[in-house]
Order: sequence, then C-alpha cells, then structure tokens
Amino acid sequence: LDSKAAVTPHFRVYTLFIRCLSNHRGDHDEEEGVDPGDVLDEWSHGKALLKPADQLELTDAELKEEITRILTANNPHAPQNIVRYSFKERSYKLTSVVDQMAVHFMLEGSLLHQDSDEALRLRAKDSLSEGSEVEEAGVEDRPDSVTSKTDKKEPKLTNQFNFSERASQTLNNPLRERSCQTEPPPRSNFSATANQWEIYDAYVYELQKQEKNKEKQKAVQSKKDNDKGKKKNMMMETQVDDITKVGNSARIFERMVNQNTFDDIAQDFKYFEDASDEFRDQEGTLLTLWKFQYEKAKRLSVTALCWNKKYQDMFAVGMGSYDFSKQGRGMVVFYSLKNSAFPEYIYPTNSGVLCLDIHEQHSYLVAVGFYDGCVAVYNLKEEGLEPAYKSTAKTGKHTDPVWQVHWQNDDMDNNHNFCSVSSDGRIVSWTLVKNELVFTDIITLSLNGAVSEEPEGAQQPTCGTSFDFHKQIDYLFLVGTEEGKIYKCSKTYSSQFLETYDAHSMAVDTVKWNHFHPKVFISCSSDWTVKIWDHTINTPMFTFDLNAAVGDVAWSPYSSTVFAAITTDGTVHVFDLNINKYEAVCEQQVVSKKKTKLTHIEFNPIYPIIIVGNDRGYVTSFKLSPNLRKKPKAKKGQELPKGPEVEIAKMEKLLSLLREPEPSTL
Repeated sequence: LDSKAAVTPHFRVYTLFIRCLSNHRGDHDEEEGVDPGDVLDEWSHGKALLKPADQLELTDAELKEEITRILTANNPHAPQNIVRYSFKERSYKLTSVVDQMAVHFMLEGSLLHQDSDEALRLRAKDSLSEGSEVEEAGVEDRPDSVTSKTDKKEPKLTNQFNFSERASQTLNNPLRERSCQTEPPPRSNFSATANQWEIYDAYVYELQKQEKNKEKQKAVQSKKDNDKGKKKNMMMETQVDDITKVGNSARIFERMVNQNTFDDIAQDFKYFEDASDEFRDQEGTLLTLWKFQYEKAKRLSVTALCWNKKYQDMFAVGMGSYDFSKQGRGMVVFYSLKNSAFPEYIYPTNSGVLCLDIHEQHSYLVAVGFYDGCVAVYNLKEEGLEPAYKSTAKTGKHTDPVWQVHWQNDDMDNNHNFCSVSSDGRIVSWTLVKNELVFTDIITLSLNGAVSEEPEGAQQPTCGTSFDFHKQIDYLFLVGTEEGKIYKCSKTYSSQFLETYDAHSMAVDTVKWNHFHPKVFISCSSDWTVKIWDHTINTPMFTFDLNAAVGDVAWSPYSSTVFAAITTDGTVHVFDLNINKYEAVCEQQVVSKKKTKLTHIEFNPIYPIIIVGNDRGYVTSFKLSPNLRKKPKAKKGQELPKGPEVEIAKMEKLLSLLREPEPSTL
C-alpha cells in the first residue's frame, strides 16, 4: 500500500475541518486580531504520526505486493451437519442445502416505489389537499365574496397540540384447567403356546358349554309353569357350584397354611434320621409326627385303617365302636398327610363302621362293612353322602357284624367285586352290577371244621372274624374265627376246608399273608400272642408273647422279616426277625393316658412311617428310626442285591432253621 494514498483521505478531512474552523475562528479572530494561518501551523506541528512499538516493518516489495481477498455470501457460522429424516428412503440423510443468510439489522421502512399503485394514490390525495388550501386562501382574500357571506359550516379540525392516542384492551380471563386421573385397570401378563389340538379342544369345549346352557334354559322354562319349588332347588345348585369353584383353591390354601404351621413336623418327616441308633446296637425308636382328629368323631373308636395305593399320602379311617352294648352312629373319614387339621372327605353313617378297603386300581371306590351286617361301596367322585351301592335284606346282607372286606380282581365280565366275612359264618362275594350289589356265597363256616350240608335249622355256623387272600394265588384265602382256629380255604373248592390250624385260645383278630414269601402268614389274638405260620405246616414257626391283648398286626412293605403289632396297653412292638428272632427291636408306649387302647396299625406303602388308631378316635403317625428299616451291608466290591427274591431268600433262611429235616431215603 502507498503511504501517500493512505494519508490522502485523512488529509482531506483535516483540511475541510481546518477551513471550517478557520471560517469560524476568522470572525472571532478578526474581532480579537488573531491570524488564521498561525492556528493551522500550530495544529500541523502538534499532530505527528504515531506508530505502535510492535508494528510490523514491511519492505517496499512487500508493500507493493497485491493480496487478493474474495468475499463470499457463505455464512461461516452456519451448521454444515444438519440431518433430516427421509420418508422415501426410511433413514436419516445429511441435508446439502444450508441457509447462508445472516441478518444483522432489519427495519421496516415506509418508502414506496414511485410507479406503484399505492404511490399514485398518495400523490392524488396530496394534490387534492393542496387544491382545497388554495381555494380557501382565495376566499379569504375576497371578503366581499358570496361564500363568505353565507353561513357555511367549516369542518372541525383536530387539535394538533392536544391530541392523545388512546387504545383499550379487554381483560382476558385467566385460563382454568380441569383434569381428573383414574387408577389404571389391573393388568396381568399371560403367555401360552397354542397349537392345532388346543384350539380344537377349546372350540369343542365352548360348543359343549353352549349346548348345556341351552338345555338348562329349556329345562328352566318348562319347569317355571309346573313347579315353583324346583326353581329354588336350581338356585341352591348354582350356589353350590359357586362354592365348589372356590373349594379347590380354599383346600390348597388350607394345606399351605397347615404345612407352614407344622413345618417342623414336615421337616422331620422328610429329613430327620435318629443318629442315636448307632449307639443302640440293634434297637430302634419311633418319632411322633402328625396327629389326626375330627371333633365330631371324638367318642368313636378307630375300627379300620387303610392306605390309598395310588395317592400314598391319603388314608381312610373307619369309625365305630367295639362296645356292643353302646352301638350307634359311625363315620368314614379320609385324611391326608398334607393337612392334618381337617379331613379331606367325611361320610357319616347310621351304623358303626367295622372295616373298609380301598380299591388298588380305582382308588375312588371304597368298600365298607357295618355293624348291622350291611356292606356298601362309596364313590368319592360322586357328590352326596350316601353310598353308591348298599346291600339290603333282599339282596343277601349279613345278619351279624361284618368284620372284614377285601377287593378282588375283576371278574370275566370286568365287573368290580369284593368279599366280606361276618359273624354269621358266611363269606360272601359281592359284584357291582349297574346300580345294585349281587351276592354269591363262597363258603359257610361251621363248628365241625367243614362246610355243613345239613338243613339250615341244624347248622351250627362259626363266627368269622378276619380273612386275607393270597398275594399270588387268587383263589386261596385264610379265615380266622372266634374260636381261635384258622381255616385255609379255596374259592374253587367250597365243600371242605383245605387245612385247619389250631392257632389261638381266643378269637383271631387278624390274619395276613406275607407280602413277599408265598408260604408265610401271621396271626394275632387277644390271648396275648402273635404267631407266624408256614401254611404247609400245622404248627407255628414263631410265637411271641406280648404280655397284653394284641389288637392288630401288620407286615412291612419293605422287608419280609419286619412286622409291627399293637397291644391294648398302648404299646407298639416292632420286630425284625433277621436281627432278633426272640424279642422286639422296638417297644414304645405311644399313648398319654393309661386307659387309652390301641386298635389298629398300618404301614405306609412307600414312606417309612406307620399310623396307629385308638379307641378315642385319634390317629397318630410315627416315623421308623434307621435301625427299624436296616438293610444288610454289602461287601467291598459287591453290589447289594435287590428285589423280592432277596426278601424271599431272607425269610426262607429263617424258616429252614426251624423246619424239621426231611428223612433221607436210601
């Protein structure tokens, strides 16, 4: 850049300013006598060009160099990365068009283009206003004109000096919001896998439901005109249906509460093993678990116990009385180990229950024998408290109390049947045909030990008190009598007994075949003894005196040599012949009161527990300690053999020690 060119414009400004100043000071100095040239010299000499100390020193070549600066309209501060969503491509795209204009100052002006329509209208309006002013001025110049003489009203002009612009604005009312919020409806997540079969079943179920509703509506409409009382019955049925819907859930809830309440007992049942058995040599103990009691059955005795073979936690209890001078009502009660507080099913009866048995395959069928000689079959699936089948005097009911019932295999026509034994000496087979019980006499017991063929008036029947059918041979069974004898009988040969055993001096309370060995059975009596027999030998193999009347005896389901017996003094005796052939490995008093008598005992089919009933209506469960279910130890490197053959061999080994050696033939 040229230094002269840079100074020239400033110098022009300074000279113009000095001229103006000299003109102004000239008049003033003329009065005072001051020369303007002196003022200019003073200003020029006092104003020297000042350079900053850090100014860059440039050479002449650098000063003469031309530097090109290109000004563009692009805004350097405008964003270059604006992204917008493209609905066409369904993705975010970078926009290439950027607004480069930057507004620094904006003022709305009132300038109009001279050729526009609005400018022409303003010019025309201004010209009219100027013409009216000229006319008014002409009129004022001639005061003698006619117009001045006339009373012409002049337009009222606004006061240019006392004008104020006023504006009014209405008051806006404040906005008011009203809102209400409700609680959201409850939600539940549901997920399921649907396939073609489930959809089909759902449609079929819905169609059946609709058909049932139509049938009910038709039945209700037809009954409205005939009988109003039936309408109330329908209402009661619907109420019962509503209760049954809640009943299953309430039952599960009750079980959960009871299991929490008796959690310590449940833990003992599942996990507790008495460690002190290791220091007792061969003796064992019984651990008390749940106690079952029903308030309305307090004054009744436990006359029968039977486990359910399908649902191993459930068992049936028969309630009655062994005091024959005080006979009255009875009851059939079903308990579960999952709920000891209240029975699962309750069936009150008019006569005392003396025996019952649950069908092995169809566990909902229960055969019951009563004190009045009737037998009945209860179906747990059916509603109501009455039995599905019941014998009467016309259908061959017993004339004396029924002491034992036992389900048999189905006959050739696939009809269910069971047998019963009574004090009238008859052993009867009952077949369930449609809605009635059809009876068939298998055998009639007599005092002379054979079936009597004399007329009915001359017969002297003996009283049967117990019986049991062989586990493998269907037609073979044993019968215990009130005289203390045991008869081996056959269903296919009813004219004579196969064998007679002089077993006890008092009535035979129980006789049972061994679960494993086909030749061994056990019997007990009120003569204080328990005897084990080989049915091929007339004399007992083992005899145990328990020093009190024996009420019941039972084989264990897990060992052929273990059995348990109860006595009227409230003691439970557990024997294991494989460990001790002479004494019980456990003798434990299980009643709190001395007058309480034990009546029945049963082993659970799979769990190591027993249940014991007494004459006060209580049923107590006990867990067997490890010594009472001990298994033989396996030798090193050998596996312990398992199966029924092992149990048979264990019992056979004991019997071989007691049998007389057979004479050798030369």
